[in-house]
Amino acid sequence: MTGPLSPATGTLLAKGAYDNGFDVERAGSGGWLAFASTRSPLWLWLGGAGDQGLVAAFSRRNVGQALTEHGRPFPCTLPDGALIARVVPDVSALHRMLRRAFQLSLALPDELLVKFQKRTAALPKSTEAERLVVQRVGQDLFRAGLVDYWEGRCAVTGLAVVELLRASHIKPWADCETDAERLDVYNGLLLAPQLDAAFDRGLMTVADDGTVVVSGLLSDGDRHVLGLEVVLQVRRLEAGHRAFLAWHRERVFGPRGGGPA
Repeated sequence: MTGPLSPATGTLLAKGAYDNGFDVERAGSGGWLAFASTRSPLWLWLGGAGDQGLVAAFSRRNVGQALTEHGRPFPCTLPDGALIARVVPDVSALHRMLRRAFQLSLALPDELLVKFQKRTAALPKSTEAERLVVQRVGQDLFRAGLVDYWEGRCAVTGLAVVELLRASHIKPWADCETDAERLDVYNGLLLAPQLDAAFDRGLMTVADDGTVVVSGLLSDGDRHVLGLEVVLQVRRLEAGHRAFLAWHRERVFGPRGGGPA
């Protein structure tokens, strides 16, 4: 940090916070402006980094670590409550980083689980019908979390028509041992409908490097119709995804037979 902010810089930073979901200004200190959100548990601090640009610090380490496409780690003396900081070169980059941080804060473990527990605490769970209502709450939260994590785009094709996209569990809901697994955003891919169906039926899977692997059971003609005749890649895979994908390759893709072409 380089000391007090100019009024102009402070105004730009505050606008970046408010425009991207951090709508509660808190008491700052040491040259930092501080913000919270009425929709997210994430706290945010903003400041200047001299000729290096603008710096943001976050109260959740997993959010800061997931911002690999948005700025670089910034070693500095952090304000109380902050765990990690990143620096960006300009205001436009700051807006992009803060928007992504807000999305991640709504989805990363264990935020969906906490929301699920709050929303279902008072719901009865004795009958099958009641348990299905609880499950629907969880599935709706899971979909919303995937839409936030993947920014409303298919993880493979980039299709951005949210109404068409499917929240695809990597390890299916029924096979998960805990609600934490069921509602782990890393246990899901947001997929275009035809890819969701192929993934669910074990006709495609994803390698650890993100490459889409297609079953030999699909003919060249089938691949063409499904858009799988070219090499495809999943973006933004994290270690959390890879643990679930290993399960999918062994338990869903493998038993279908044929294997990759």
